[in-house]
Amino acid sequence: MFDIKQDTTERAVLIAVRTRFISHEVLDEHLKELAELAKTAGAIVVEKFVQDKTHPDSSFYMGKGKAEEVLKYVEDNEIDLIIFDDDLTPAQVRNLQQMMNRKIVDRSGLILDIFASHAKTRTARTQVELAQLQYMLPRLTRAWTHLSKQFGGIGTKGPGETQIETDRRLIRDRISFLKKKIEEIESDRAIQTKGRKEVFKATLVGYTNAGKSTLFNLLSGAEALAEDKLFATLDSTTRSFSLAKQKQILLSDTVGFIRKLPHHLVASFKSTLSEVREADLVLHVIDITHPFYEDHIRVVQQTLDELGCNGKPQVFVFNKVDSQEDKTVIEYVRNKFVGAVIISAIKGFNVSNLLERIDSYMEESFEYFSISLGHKDSYKIEKAKVFAEVVEEKYTNAKATVNFKVKKDDLERLKKTLQ
Repeated sequence: MFDIKQDTTERAVLIAVRTRFISHEVLDEHLKELAELAKTAGAIVVEKFVQDKTHPDSSFYMGKGKAEEVLKYVEDNEIDLIIFDDDLTPAQVRNLQQMMNRKIVDRSGLILDIFASHAKTRTARTQVELAQLQYMLPRLTRAWTHLSKQFGGIGTKGPGETQIETDRRLIRDRISFLKKKIEEIESDRAIQTKGRKEVFKATLVGYTNAGKSTLFNLLSGAEALAEDKLFATLDSTTRSFSLAKQKQILLSDTVGFIRKLPHHLVASFKSTLSEVREADLVLHVIDITHPFYEDHIRVVQQTLDELGCNGKPQVFVFNKVDSQEDKTVIEYVRNKFVGAVIISAIKGFNVSNLLERIDSYMEESFEYFSISLGHKDSYKIEKAKVFAEVVEEKYTNAKATVNFKVKKDDLERLKKTLQ
């Protein structure tokens, strides 16, 4: 994997273009989040530049005059890094680097860098490297512009183009290799979860830094990393805990989402996010103290749609209520998001209400089915145990009577297996 960071802390400026579709308040929030991303990556934000335009400039993203203003500032203030709030085209990156002679990073590149520094497990590192290489491939042309500068004129195109094509081929080969590795990871996950079919599964999702890991630790008794920073958790973690007597639940914590999350990153993390697709219940954790929490909800819902998880039963869990001093916000949430649960994971406030809600969904998701089989057909019971739980078994000389607890989605499959 590659990094944008160096050993020394880099001084950065942020650049954004505000079109007529974006309000000043929304853009300020976007830049505040970009500054948090830069801080997480290890940079110090010195200044922010915003330009109002109908659409980003095709050559420099901002207008050339604004670019020259930024150039003077970065030269006068020893700026190392220029970060853009949107994704840049390869042409924009090339033009900006030639003009500024500074490191140019767009929003996707910054997020990928953070993911690279936080990826600890083999699975996370594989997924991040794949996303990075897919991001890098169309931007590779700028890496070899020095060859054309050395000589120029006729006869100098070959070496540069040959080197570019060589690197492209190496990257494509590496991408193919990583995709196969991820297929193996997905296969391993499928084997691991094969025996969990009869267990109720709940998954935590939410915008980054909403408090998912804190809630996960509280409910499951685990010790997953829970920090007040963006993307503290990359790997999905699953733990089992008892909701009540004989009610076992598998709870998963997942990577946080964020606006403008790179498409390649979402695609490569689909194996890690398989817990969301397999969940019986999605617990959508929301930071009630954030002024743009409704925008965060939309971002998470869009990402879930992209993952094909839009049909899952979902509970909105508004977290950090202990830090929300404006009671009108709490009342607004209660009225608009009927059925939502308002909690404080760090204080444990109202978590019992959340557990009751999980319990009710759990009861609704299962059916009880009874059947009597002759002893010659008793082997079918073992086959059914793969996806159904045996609640009670009674054997007589003539037959076996078995009571199953099975998910509603698997009821027909159970009946077919036992025919």
